[in-house]
Amino acid sequence: MDEKSIDRTSAELSGFLQPLARLKQALAKDEFSLYCQPIRSLQDGRYSMGEVLVRMREEEAALLPPGDFFPVFEHYRMMPQLDRWVLRHTIKRLKAGSRIPRFTVNLAAQTIEDLEFPRFVAAELMGSGIAASGVAFEIDENDALMRPEACARFASAVKPIGCGVLLDGFGRRAVTFEPLKALRVDIVKIDGSLIRKLLNTEMALKKIQAIVRVAESLKIGVVAECVEEQDLLVRLKALGVGYAQGFGVHQPLPVDRVAAPA
Repeated sequence: MDEKSIDRTSAELSGFLQPLARLKQALAKDEFSLYCQPIRSLQDGRYSMGEVLVRMREEEAALLPPGDFFPVFEHYRMMPQLDRWVLRHTIKRLKAGSRIPRFTVNLAAQTIEDLEFPRFVAAELMGSGIAASGVAFEIDENDALMRPEACARFASAVKPIGCGVLLDGFGRRAVTFEPLKALRVDIVKIDGSLIRKLLNTEMALKKIQAIVRVAESLKIGVVAECVEEQDLLVRLKALGVGYAQGFGVHQPLPVDRVAAPA
C-alpha cells in the first residue's frame, strides 16, 4: 500500500484523534472482535482446528476487515501489539472452553522479529493454565523465505513451549521444502492459488502430490486453503490431504459462535 493510501486509511480510522492515538485507544479499550474460520479434518469430518481472524470495531459498530487497518498498524510498527491482543483473547477463549481444540494465529513479520514475543507467549500460557498445544502460529511462506533467520529463531523459541508452527501459503512460489525442515513445522497450508487450479491443471496436481508426499515423510499435517467446491473436497481427500479450509467448508464467524461449548 502506498503512502497516500495509508494516509487515507489513517484518516478514516482517526476520527478526532491522531492515527497513532486511535490505534492505542483501540487496543486499550478492546475495540476488536475475534472471528474464526474452522478447519475440517477430511478423515473424520470434525473441526479440529480453526484459524483466528481479527476485525476492528468502528463507528456505529461497523467491523473493519484487516485490509482496512493492518496497513496502519504496520506503518506505525504496532503489529506486535495487535498480535499480542489477538493471542491474549485467543487464550481467553480456550480457557473458557472451546469446541474447537486448537486455534491457529497469524503472525506479522514485525512480530516474528520481536524477540520479546515468545516470552510473552510463554507467560500468557503459563498464567492461563491451558495446554500450549491449543495454539499454533501461522508463518507466511514469504516471511519464511525473506526472513529465514528470524523465523527459525521464533520457531525454536515457541516449539519447546509446546505450541505448533504452521507454514501458510505454501506453494505460492516455486515449491521449496527447505522452510519445512528449517522451521520444523507441524502443519503446512497449501496456497489457495494451487487449490483453485487443482481440478483444471496438471501442474497444480503434480505440485500438490509432491507436497503431500514430502509432508507425509516429515510427518507434517496438510491443510488445503480456499476450498469452495465439494468436488475439490473429494479430490483432496483422495490425494491424501488431511484438512480443508474455505467458504466451501465453513465461513468465518465470531469466535464465540463457532467455539463456545454447547
